[in-house]
Amino acid sequence: MFSSEPVLILDHADIYQGSKLILGDVSFQINKGDFAYLIGRTGSGKSSLLKTLYADLLLQNGKGQVAGYQLNPIKPRDIPYLRRKIGIVFQDFQLFSDRSVEDNLKFVLKATGWKDKGEMNNRIAEVLMQVGLGTAQKKMPHQLSGGEQQRVVVARAMLNEPQILIADEPTGNLDPAVSDQIMKVFQSINNAGTAVLMATHNYELLNKYPARVLRCQEGQVIELNG
Repeated sequence: MFSSEPVLILDHADIYQGSKLILGDVSFQINKGDFAYLIGRTGSGKSSLLKTLYADLLLQNGKGQVAGYQLNPIKPRDIPYLRRKIGIVFQDFQLFSDRSVEDNLKFVLKATGWKDKGEMNNRIAEVLMQVGLGTAQKKMPHQLSGGEQQRVVVARAMLNEPQILIADEPTGNLDPAVSDQIMKVFQSINNAGTAVLMATHNYELLNKYPARVLRCQEGQVIELNG
């Protein structure tokens, strides 16, 4: 059942890295099916903000809620459950190089409590189809191009049908044509109802695929309108 509750709410949140305040008084929300870019210079706090959303950094002041979990305070035992409700895509692929695509995905399913072999195989086939890699199950990561590896990472993030996909520079290492393909994958996932929050340096993408834009600058997060 889909509620009309926002998938992500930050309300007067302070984002710290250790004892250093990185972003102050951050307030915004992302609703089901939203697509938002997070932009800003290197060091402006984009990654710290994303890490706070998946509880890699703890939210110290203010309120935050992601996929129904309160970030302040979040119990350590709840963090794995929060991360099942969000898909995370990094710039570096972090695939196991010694296992096939299928085994990379199976590892995540087993780690998140899936038991039934048939169900696992079906889900793996579904997410690979979703990212346009329906025939890649048995391939090893080194047999795939960078763009294909990034698609596997997106597929991996989608395994548990997350409410929101958080992507940190997902096209950072890819050339423009491949970046376009990855953006189309994100768009189709978004059109199917999953919210997307994507940190990027690539301003061409913003022009080509317009969406909401949040900018980190001078210790704040500002929503840019048009």
